Amino acid sequence: MEGIELEKKKSLLESERKIFSQRKQCELLGIARSGLYYRPCDPSLEDLELMRAIDEQYLKTPFYGRRRMTIEMCKQGFLAGEKRVRTAMKLMGLEAIYPKPNLSKNNSEHTKYPYLMKNITVDHADQAWAADITYLPLHRGFGYLFAIIDWYSRYVIEWELSNLLDVDFCMECLERSLKEKRPEIFNTDQGVQFTSRLFTKRLEREGVQISMDGKGRALDNVFVERLWRSVKYEDIYPKGYDSLKEVRIGLRSYFQFYNENRPHQGLGYRTPAEVYYEKRNR
Repeated sequence: MEGIELEKKKSLLESERKIFSQRKQCELLGIARSGLYYRPCDPSLEDLELMRAIDEQYLKTPFYGRRRMTIEMCKQGFLAGEKRVRTAMKLMGLEAIYPKPNLSKNNSEHTKYPYLMKNITVDHADQAWAADITYLPLHRGFGYLFAIIDWYSRYVIEWELSNLLDVDFCMECLERSLKEKRPEIFNTDQGVQFTSRLFTKRLEREGVQISMDGKGRALDNVFVERLWRSVKYEDIYPKGYDSLKEVRIGLRSYFQFYNENRPHQGLGYRTPAEVYYEKRNR
């Protein structure tokens, strides 16, 4: 009987698939039909070296657009034209940080929320959380790191890795972070992952106020930017990980060190864990 039921389910699924043609499915998903047949190629070693150099330079000069970045890469010995640098920065999810008169929209159907942190004094843990995604250079490829930190204490609430720049790994991290605690305000940039209905509706269900930086103004989320600099210069670059599996093991140790053992000047040389749990336990 179980075998018959299984066959019925398979038959039902197969019939549902045939309801829409591939053309119609692509129209509903908003993607080009040619995308069904596209098979991405792994970047070459030369491309990976260029992307790492761009990443390091971006940490120093986040206001560099593709033209200035191209000039800098040429100075460093790369044979890279503007088109190649632009493609690399797009793949890495990087854009120059400065106000733009004509702001491009990642997804016109997604709601953009106002920036709420400008005139607020953050004086206790879980008052505001901040989140962002950064590119991770690896010897055999690359990946992306998503992290959520407490604005007041700089404590890393949760983090997650992925080889795709999508919303799924952000949602996994967000779900874990909301199991036992939640902020009053959640601040991000206007990236398509954070403006997606899946992400914003999850926060709204918890009664969390959503705050978003102006597009091209990532320094509004300055504490996350400082976290990325620490993570990369203290762990990612020196260790030169080969794979995301290695990165996951390494970052598990690093974030424990960052939260519990690494003193911060801005916290009076206390650790994020000391400050975070001090205020929460009162």
